[in-house]
Amino acid sequence: MLSLRSVTKRYGALTALDGISLDLTRGEFFGLLGPNGAGKSTTMSLIAGLRAPDSGTLTLDGQPLTAAHSAARLSLGLVPQHVALYPDLSADQNLRIFGELYGLRGADLRARIDAALEAVQLADRRREPVKNFSGGMARRLNLVAALLHRPKLLLCDEPTVGVDPQSRNALFEYLERLNREGLTVIYSTHYMEEATRLCSRIGIIDHGKLHALGTLDELLARLPFEEEIRFPATSTTAPLAAQLSSRGELTTENDTHRFRPHLDFKLSAFFALAESHALPGRLFTSQRPTLEALFLHLTGRTLRE
Repeated sequence: MLSLRSVTKRYGALTALDGISLDLTRGEFFGLLGPNGAGKSTTMSLIAGLRAPDSGTLTLDGQPLTAAHSAARLSLGLVPQHVALYPDLSADQNLRIFGELYGLRGADLRARIDAALEAVQLADRRREPVKNFSGGMARRLNLVAALLHRPKLLLCDEPTVGVDPQSRNALFEYLERLNREGLTVIYSTHYMEEATRLCSRIGIIDHGKLHALGTLDELLARLPFEEEIRFPATSTTAPLAAQLSSRGELTTENDTHRFRPHLDFKLSAFFALAESHALPGRLFTSQRPTLEALFLHLTGRTLRE
């Protein structure tokens, strides 16, 4: 459905995107995961045709995605990082403007506005100026403004920045429902929990480069360990910690050891070693590796740096 080929974008001496290639199939919920300044918003703006690449090509269903080819861009919906609404106008007036910009008129537009406001639980606030809305309400309205023309592909550029947990969950549920109904979504975020929950496939981006691409299981399989074991950093556990350095990666933070065993050092062997030091099992917790661990492994940086 969507194809990026060797796409590069520079801003003066800064290379925001460095030869990115990506294919997206219809119906995917694709996540673009990376810290601030990684190149996520630049990627979104290039797909939306708001900026032109310095080199490389972008196509949607075989049509070029450029400012000069508006036919392909009409198949897109864009939810920008910053709310793009008219604050002095009501929710209803905002949606009417966006609908008319896409050529919607009359009864069809009215029906779509009614359905949109109902979907994001804003029907009872439709006559109220957007400047009176909470951040979460404005974000929900911004989302449905991008969907009035029923696009094939929805671009969501960090749409939950500044949103309260309840509104964030409402946005997630609505996007998940739309995706189940067939909408293709590209979702950029620096929150690994969002990518983990929402996305069927994830691309990890940093410094303008796509470092990894795949499903969550495929990405985590790239790590040189399968489990992370945590236990208190105390004088009692110090002898065990001293023996673990040759059997995996051991780090200590906030009085807690985090041990990531080598693939050939099994959990059974770890707990046998703990028992030899008379350490009870309740001291230890084991969990699956996270996307943040993978990001650190690939880039040497934590996800929110």
